[in-house]
Amino acid sequence: MSKNIYLKTSIKQNYFNKKKYSEDKIKINKIINNISKSLDTKQNIFHLLSKKFNFNYKDSQLKKFNKFKSVILIGMGGSTLGAQAVYSYFKDKIPKKFYFFDNLDQLKIEKIKQIIDFKKILFVIISKSGNTLETLINSNLFKGKINNKNTIIITEKKNNLLNIFAKNKKILHIEHKDYVGGRYSVLSEVGMVPAYFMGLKTKYFRKKLLNFFNSKEKKLLIDRIVKLTHIYRYKKINSIIMLNYAPEINDFLYWCQQLIAESLGKKGKGILPIVSPAPRDHHSLLQLYLDGPKDKLFYIFSMKLNKEIKIKKNIFGKNLNYVENKNFSQVKEAQKNALIQMLKIKNIPYQEFIVNQKNEETLGELFSYFIMETTLTGKLLGVNPFDQPAVEQVKFLTKKYLS
Repeated sequence: MSKNIYLKTSIKQNYFNKKKYSEDKIKINKIINNISKSLDTKQNIFHLLSKKFNFNYKDSQLKKFNKFKSVILIGMGGSTLGAQAVYSYFKDKIPKKFYFFDNLDQLKIEKIKQIIDFKKILFVIISKSGNTLETLINSNLFKGKINNKNTIIITEKKNNLLNIFAKNKKILHIEHKDYVGGRYSVLSEVGMVPAYFMGLKTKYFRKKLLNFFNSKEKKLLIDRIVKLTHIYRYKKINSIIMLNYAPEINDFLYWCQQLIAESLGKKGKGILPIVSPAPRDHHSLLQLYLDGPKDKLFYIFSMKLNKEIKIKKNIFGKNLNYVENKNFSQVKEAQKNALIQMLKIKNIPYQEFIVNQKNEETLGELFSYFIMETTLTGKLLGVNPFDQPAVEQVKFLTKKYLS
């Protein structure tokens, strides 16, 4: 993909029809060209990647909130997953503590109330619709703590409950763009306001967003999209196993999980994305992965780090001497390579991602790559990658049961 990220794909020809593959390559190339032409002018998801995309806030509005030592971020799904991915990725260099409330977890809230000094807490409340039930309930449980001196609300500029609350309480309201769906919003105000308070350079996230419109990366993207589309179309694969050897990107993969599942799981189509930490899952799920049904596609993730824990002295005798002076990455690299060798032997398809640089540019590039891959796969499949009709039905029925 770039010097920041290495990508290798191993999906063989027997997974798709060659004639259809060629037709889809032409079709998706035209779609990408059309997106590229309208990127700067058309307000849609792809405008997020444009150099002309502007945030609905200024850093000067946020500066007065920098005094807070900790941040409580309240939201659901795409309103928090992107920020969590950013926080986990850079956690070792972020001085502030972030707490994410992304579920109805009464015990977690009660515990936080006991251990936190709320004079040092900034609240960031995010909901695109402004009416997300769980977000409103969790915010309500902090009543008496939330005020216009310690709170930021990000929601659409519409007649919704959060926006009305912000106006009534004179709380800083940052507009959530109506054309940006929650699961795609990490590169917008939703992800970048939290990133600002993490002390990160938000402009650097945007440096590599257009890489996939360049000839070499575009060719790679097209090839992957067409192959993935055929896998979805012919239903030979039921699960995408995101096998991850880098704990720093675990939450990024949960962001990917929502993106893939919610965007492409429609009209009887879809593949279940599963986040699988490694090498831990070598000792629980690997037997099934390798020797069970051949209905899985593997996304294998790893990261190169500058600082490593080294096994300086082996205390278990000469039979374990082969790990002496090895670091964690070398051990995990050997485990990953052994797994890949087995995937090759058993003819199991996989994609490998290696993160070479741990910085804002790289994470921004990863976000943009999976946004492009997912949305364009949806277009080839004939599903709308931007809606969530079944989820909306559940929301409607929930309100009905509570009324």
